[in-house]
Amino acid sequence: MVANSFYPMKLQTASVSTLLFDWDGTLVDSAQLGLTAFEQSFAALGVAFDHEIYRVVYSPNWYSVYEAMGLPKDKWQKADELWIQHYGEQTAQPVEGAKATIVELRRKGYHLGVVSSGSDCRVAREIRELGLDSLFEVVVCNEQMENKKPHPEGLETAMRSLGCAPEESCYVGDSPEDIEMGKRARMLTVGVRSAYPTSWKLESYSPDIFINSLTALSDHF
Repeated sequence: MVANSFYPMKLQTASVSTLLFDWDGTLVDSAQLGLTAFEQSFAALGVAFDHEIYRVVYSPNWYSVYEAMGLPKDKWQKADELWIQHYGEQTAQPVEGAKATIVELRRKGYHLGVVSSGSDCRVAREIRELGLDSLFEVVVCNEQMENKKPHPEGLETAMRSLGCAPEESCYVGDSPEDIEMGKRARMLTVGVRSAYPTSWKLESYSPDIFINSLTALSDHF
């Protein structure tokens, strides 16, 4: 565990009553699904897809991915539409132990929510399909964020909705942007390893708590 300068160590988890989660990679195992959708979208647009560039530059802000991959800006909207179409042809599965962990945290009395850069229609559908819709009190997605990750707007929106303060809240995510976002919102951060390309960088961003699997979250909360 790495101490965050805003929190005395002993109070880090004891003061938390709200847990906010990233979605892709953190709760749902969507890394390969997202990659496949990117490959198919770029192919349909006649643009070469460079896997090495994708591995290096991957970000929850997919416009930065488009830019790094050389996709012309006038094709970004069409790329979005194609990605959603191709991703929707696949079926997302929860990360191992995710549902049981969420159920256990809710049973313990935590307020739970999702803050994701994914589209509202997709994330809401997947939450429903995985039977988690009754467990989350707030879901904030791309459409509700004018400023994208790592800007803290999405977390601030969720905290306002729940009526909780940063010192009572924690953000759980699998990307460096998630950790930076949580720090900028002045809340506790948990980094969890995932299959996404930049997850290997996660520990170097000094999350307050670092875990290799989501099930370990119950050891801290």
